Amino acid sequence: MAKAVEKSRAGFLAAHTGLGLGSNGLPMSVKQAVHDGDTVTVDPIGNISTRFLGMDTPEVSFSLPANPDAFPHIDSPQWAQFLTDPFAAGLPPFDPPLPPSLEADLRARTGPDCAANHARHAEAAHRALEGFIEKDRTDRGLDLADMRFFLAFAGDVFDRYGRFLTYINIEVAQHEPRPPTYNERMLAGGWALPYFIWPNINPFRKQSSTVDAVPVPGQPISDPSLNRARQAVGAARAARLGVFARQDPLALMPSELRMLARTVGKGAAGFRPGPDRWVIDLGAADDTLLPPAHYHEVPLPEDRLFVPVEFVPLFVEKGWVKG
Repeated sequence: MAKAVEKSRAGFLAAHTGLGLGSNGLPMSVKQAVHDGDTVTVDPIGNISTRFLGMDTPEVSFSLPANPDAFPHIDSPQWAQFLTDPFAAGLPPFDPPLPPSLEADLRARTGPDCAANHARHAEAAHRALEGFIEKDRTDRGLDLADMRFFLAFAGDVFDRYGRFLTYINIEVAQHEPRPPTYNERMLAGGWALPYFIWPNINPFRKQSSTVDAVPVPGQPISDPSLNRARQAVGAARAARLGVFARQDPLALMPSELRMLARTVGKGAAGFRPGPDRWVIDLGAADDTLLPPAHYHEVPLPEDRLFVPVEFVPLFVEKGWVKG
């Protein structure tokens, strides 16, 4: 089935819908669907993908600089060759260049087994999520047609690809205890790494505006949901679960894999833009915005709060200082 919301060839988001459905499950009449002069009730035609908030799992497939329009699996020979030396001569340069400390750190964690390592962890995460959802369904005796999800949103509802940005869970009756979200379960099991991107994390969805949501510099950024997520990651690391396994830990974060491969332009004009989100150290409680290419200076991934460049002026106005 086609996607109900998708990125068009021209680069903007587009959606495909029909007339909204009535209480009988059938399409409304035009008169019923048109509420007033600027409101029409519609029903999406097609599927809508989701992107889990607050976490990031190893990639199953992604594009390579040599062919940005294809998405080979990470366990392919092409990816094995690329991650053996992602700084090899002939690859698109980084513009701006990566700091020597970041390049050295990435070189130390890539190599001949890097792609296979990433693929192993991607498969484990895939099967873990599949298992959670299937168990939720079978435990409740639900047919596939009766399966329902509950989605909660933060700052943005869609990403640039037309995916819901969401915390997602099994839909339960009001009297039934709600289990942890799939986001939280994946972090707790060590199948995912934290990936907190402002303002799309729980603490900030309660604010009346984006401006009000900017945290106060020099004070701890804290919230029960954010704290639980950070603690879950720490516990998974201590227990050596999943991506933190003692014998086969994940070598390269998913965001790093994407950053190494993502290319702008083609041929001789192509370049790799590198990291593009500023970083706050949640463990420091200071007023510093670290430049994007210095994220690795915050040792623990659960202590990194990423700030998209378009929001940086709001932070500076509030008193944050660019590092």
